[in-house]
Amino acid sequence: MHRLIQKIAVLGSSELSIQIAFQMANANLEVLLLGTTAPDINPSERTSVLREALQRVSKTKPHPLYARSFSKRVLVGTVEDDFQKIQDCDWVIEAVEEKLETKKNIFEKVDTHRKPGSIVSSATQQLPIQGLIEGRSEDFRRNFCGTHFFQPVRYVKLLELIPTPQTAPEVIDFLQHFCEYHLGKTVVLAKDTPAFIANRVGMYSLLQNIRAAEKLGLSVEEVDLLTAAPLGRPKAGTFRAADTLGIHTLAYAAQGLAQVLSKDESRNGFQLPGILQTLLQNKWLGDSTGQGFYKKEKTEKGVSVIQALDLPSLDYRPVQKLKIPVLEAIKKAPSLEARLSILWKEEGKIGEFYRTIFAENLAYVSHRIPEIADGLYQIDQAVKAGLDWHYGWFELWESIGIQNGIELIESVGKKPADWVYALVKAGKGRFYTLENTKRYYYDIVSQTYQLIPGQEGIIILDHLRNNKEIWSNAEAHLWDLGEGVIGLEAHSKMNTFGLPLMDALEYALTLAEKNHRGLVIGNDSTEAFSAGVNLGLLFVYASQQKWEEVNQMINRFQQTMMRVRYSSIPVAVAPHTLALGGGCEISLHADQLVAAAETYMGLVEVGVGLIPAGGGTKEMALRCSDLHQQGDEEALQRAFTTIATAKVSGSAQEALEMNFLRPTDQIVLNRSRLIAEARNAVVKLADQGYTQASPRTDVQVMGKKGIAAFEAGIAQMRAAHFITEHDQFILQKLAYVISGGNLDRPQLVSEQYLLDLEREAFLSLSGELKTLERIQQVLTGGKAPRN
Repeated sequence: MHRLIQKIAVLGSSELSIQIAFQMANANLEVLLLGTTAPDINPSERTSVLREALQRVSKTKPHPLYARSFSKRVLVGTVEDDFQKIQDCDWVIEAVEEKLETKKNIFEKVDTHRKPGSIVSSATQQLPIQGLIEGRSEDFRRNFCGTHFFQPVRYVKLLELIPTPQTAPEVIDFLQHFCEYHLGKTVVLAKDTPAFIANRVGMYSLLQNIRAAEKLGLSVEEVDLLTAAPLGRPKAGTFRAADTLGIHTLAYAAQGLAQVLSKDESRNGFQLPGILQTLLQNKWLGDSTGQGFYKKEKTEKGVSVIQALDLPSLDYRPVQKLKIPVLEAIKKAPSLEARLSILWKEEGKIGEFYRTIFAENLAYVSHRIPEIADGLYQIDQAVKAGLDWHYGWFELWESIGIQNGIELIESVGKKPADWVYALVKAGKGRFYTLENTKRYYYDIVSQTYQLIPGQEGIIILDHLRNNKEIWSNAEAHLWDLGEGVIGLEAHSKMNTFGLPLMDALEYALTLAEKNHRGLVIGNDSTEAFSAGVNLGLLFVYASQQKWEEVNQMINRFQQTMMRVRYSSIPVAVAPHTLALGGGCEISLHADQLVAAAETYMGLVEVGVGLIPAGGGTKEMALRCSDLHQQGDEEALQRAFTTIATAKVSGSAQEALEMNFLRPTDQIVLNRSRLIAEARNAVVKLADQGYTQASPRTDVQVMGKKGIAAFEAGIAQMRAAHFITEHDQFILQKLAYVISGGNLDRPQLVSEQYLLDLEREAFLSLSGELKTLERIQQVLTGGKAPRN
C-alpha cells in the first residue's frame, strides 16, 4: 500500500504531546494538536488553556523548534470541540495521561472519526500496547502500534516502535522508514514488554551503579566520574542523572518494574538500594526539591556552591574535585578496547566497581534476548540513541573479550544466557562483524551473522577503515565514498584546523581534481564538525611576535577556502553540532552545504579578540552585497551584528535565517544520513555538468559611509557600557573590513581585496595584549575575559 503522510494529529496537553507536535512541525508537516482539558474548564477557555501550555513548552531551553516561525505549522484545538478534524489526518498519535481507561476512551473516539487506513499510535511510556486496542475495529488494529518517544523529543533520537500481533507488517516498515528519514529518529523495533528496551536496561544499569557504590564505599563524585566519559556516557554520570530524573520518578519506575517482572531472573535488581529509600523518606527528591545527591547552596556573599551528599553520614559537603589516576591513564588509550582493558583490570575498589557493574549488566542484557528484542543490536541501538551512550553493552562486552565477560559474570555467581556459550563454542569471537562496509550482528536463532537492517543509503566513516582508506596524516583521513567521490574526515582535537589538516584539505582537492568527480568534507564526530582554527598554534606565533608566520598561516587558510569555492570539481561540506569560526567559514565556501538539522554555526572570533579572517567576513560582505541588489538594505547591518555578538545558530534552520546557509543548501534531520546525502549532492552537481567558477570582482561595499554608520552604533554601545574599550577596538576593525575599507564612495571590489583587509585586521589584533589574554584563557579551559 502506498502511503503519504502530510497531516498528523497529536492528542494530549502534556509536555510530551506538545514536543511531539513541534518535532512534526520541524519536519515540515502540518500538525493538528488537540489538547485535553479538565472537566471544570469553561468551554470558551479550553483553547486558551492549551495555548498557555504551548507557550510554557516554547519557553524551554533549548527551544523545541528549529525556528520559532515553525509554530505556524501547528493548528491548535481541543478533544472536546475539534475531534472530528482528525478525519483529515494520515497519522493520529495519542499522548494523553498514562491511564488505561483514559487512553481506551480516546481510542474509541479515534476509531469513530479517523479515515480508513490512517495510522494510529500510542506514545505511552509504560502501559502494555496490546491492552489499548481491545474492542477496536479490524482496520484500527491493523494500523495501530506503540510509538515510544523520548524527551526532549527534538534532541533524543530514539523512537521505540512497538507492534502488536495484529499490526500489519507494512505499517511497521513504513513507519520505520518515515520516522528515520523525515523525523531524524533512530527507530528500534521493541517487544511489548514493561519499559520496552532503553528504559528497562537503563534503569537496571543505574540501580546497579548505586548498589555497587554503596557496597564499595565510593563517593557520589567518584561514581559520576567513573560512569561518564570513561564509558562513553553523558557527563552527568549516575547520581547527577538521578537528581535530574527525580528520585521519586526513579523509585516509582523501579518499584513498578520489580512488581510486574515476575519472570525476570534479575527481578531483585530493581529493588531500591538503601540510599534511595533514605532519600525518599527524607523527601530529598533531587532537582525538584533542591536537594538529592547534590545540593546547591548560597554562601554569605551570595555565591552558589554545589554540595554533594556524603553517603555514610548523610551530611552535605562541598563537591570534591577529583583526579583518579586510572582515569588519567586511559586518556592516552588509542581505542575503546585499550581503555576498557585498563579499567576492568584496575586494582582496588575502582577496578572492583567496574568489574561488578560489567558483570551485572552483561549478564542482564544477554537474558533480554529474545524477551525485549530479537536482535542484540537493537538493545545497543536503543541505549545509545535513547540514553546518549556512545557504546551499547554488547559493544563494551566485545571490547573486553567475550570470554573475559563470561568469566566476570561467573565470578559474581551468575551465568550469561545459553546463546552466549553457544556463540563461543561455535568459535565465533564477536557479537558484530564488518563486511564490505556493512555491519552484521550475531543472530541467536540462526547462529549466523545477519545484516543489521537500515544501513541502506547510509555511509558510516568508521566502517570504511578496512579497505576504503586513500590517504591519511596526523589530523585527517581521505576515504573512497564511492561514486567517484572522495571524503575528507578531520580527526584533530575538536577537528580544529592545524597545518596538517590544511595539508590534507589541499591534497584532497588536488587529488579530486585529477581523477574524481568531487569531494565531501565531513566527519562522524559526536563533539564537533569543527571548532575553528587551532588557536594554540596562533597563540605560539603571536606571543613570540612571529608575524610573518601568522600572516602565512592566515593567508594559507584563506586561499584554501578559496580553493574549496573555486575548485574544478564540486565540493560539499557536511556540518553538524558545532561549526564555529573556521568550521563555519569552510561551510560558507562549499558549492553545496548539506547540514544536519542540529548544527550550531557561528563566526565567533570576536569573542577571542579577533575577526573572522578565513574568508568569513569577506563572504558575509559578498552575500550581503547580493541581498542588497535584491532590495534587502538591512542585510549588512544584520551580518555585522551577528559577527559582532559572536551569535551561534540554535539549528541549521536558524543558520539559514542568519545567512550562513543559502536557500539552495540542504538540511538533513537524520544525522546518520549526512555523509551519504552530501555525496549524493556532489554526484548530482557533477552529473549536471559542473563548471568551475571564477572569483568574484563585483562585491559592492559601502566604504567610509558604512564605517561611519557602524562606528556610530559602536560608540553608543560603549557609552552604555555594553562593551569594553577593547571590544570597541575589535568592532571598529570589523566595521572597517566588512565595509570595504576607507573608500570615498560605495563601489565594487574583488574577493581578494576583502581577504587582504581581513588578514591585515587579523594580524593587527593578534598583536594586542588583551587579545592574547583572551586566547590564553580559552586555551586553558576558561571563558574569554571581557577585558
